[in-house]
Amino acid sequence: MRFARLIASAALSGAAVLAAAAGPAQAAPQADGGPVRALCSTSSADFTVQNVSRPINHQLLTVTNTGSESCAVLKAPLLGFDDDTYVGAQAIEESAPQAVVTLKPGESAYAGIRLSSADGSGENGRYVRTLHAFLDSGDGSEGGPDSIALPKDTWIDDSAAVTYWQTEVSDALMW
Repeated sequence: MRFARLIASAALSGAAVLAAAAGPAQAAPQADGGPVRALCSTSSADFTVQNVSRPINHQLLTVTNTGSESCAVLKAPLLGFDDDTYVGAQAIEESAPQAVVTLKPGESAYAGIRLSSADGSGENGRYVRTLHAFLDSGDGSEGGPDSIALPKDTWIDDSAAVTYWQTEVSDALMW
């Protein structure tokens, strides 16, 4: 029995390696073993950002699939502020969902953006006006960024971070 589990595990690992070698435009695997879906791209997605009352110093980033086919969003969005590249906010690894988030046409996914430390301990604080959102392809960004005007008086510091994509707003804002 143990040997059979090892063989099954090795086969799954091998499949994952083969899938990873397929390239950045590959499809994302489905957690339920269903059909493989294409990755969402910024050309077939609409992004919005809004302030939230709780938790403090947070905003909610929403991506909506505007394409005609289902697609998947991987990991966390890659974000940059104003003239920054997409290293402007670190991903919160603990927020990784148990499955890849797949969006049917018209459906949305959510990511919580922590803008600054709540206790004021963050460094290099500044006001920002623009958010550049990239979708992760597994090997970096997928397509060009979508530039979004931020709400007035958005303040960030070096502690800025973003959650992985979530299917529920409440999951995105618990981090």
